[in-house]
Amino acid sequence: MNFVPASLSPTDRYKLLIGSIMPRPIAWVSTTSPDGRPNLAPFSFFAGVGSNPMTLLFCPASKPDGSDKDSLRNAKPRSQGGTGEFVVNIVPHALATKMSVCAEELAYGESEFALAGLAQGPSVVVGCPRVLESPINFECRTLQVIRTNAGQPNSGNIVLGEVVHVHVRDDLINDRLHIDTGLLDAIGRMGGNDYCTTRDRFSVARGAAALAKPD
Repeated sequence: MNFVPASLSPTDRYKLLIGSIMPRPIAWVSTTSPDGRPNLAPFSFFAGVGSNPMTLLFCPASKPDGSDKDSLRNAKPRSQGGTGEFVVNIVPHALATKMSVCAEELAYGESEFALAGLAQGPSVVVGCPRVLESPINFECRTLQVIRTNAGQPNSGNIVLGEVVHVHVRDDLINDRLHIDTGLLDAIGRMGGNDYCTTRDRFSVARGAAALAKPD
């Protein structure tokens, strides 16, 4: 089958995206409103961008009425009314349920930390809290917000942030800065309400070496 995106509804386009791009890593984003109220929400359109400087992005879609979700409202630059800061917390399998609880639509300023029974840990550089139970936290300063269709329902937004501090639980990392992926036990988002673990893994050589036949 072939599809022309312009002929599909935003909902149907979304179905094609989330059913095809998977598994997707989850950015559990903590922010603080300009008046100091914490917010926590998961986003599965999330990726690393580069290491020089260390940058990442997450993509909070606009609400059905075209307004900003709370995470974007808080994380956008100060010049646009936000705080210009956020923390990306990595989600292990043990925290999957509490992460999903944080997708609940609460009134602006109400705390998902409280709803999910999560502890707020202090950040070192940024002013917003991190999820203390999360094994890895990236403190970020917002570099730029890119809006693909500003003010329109369900439109895309890219929040690009520079990582200014990283917390990694001691038992997860060695002296060469290699993360123990098995111990981390991160999860990924599939379509609908489905998730997957990262426990089933395989290795493939890079480049032309991948063509070599095994002995």
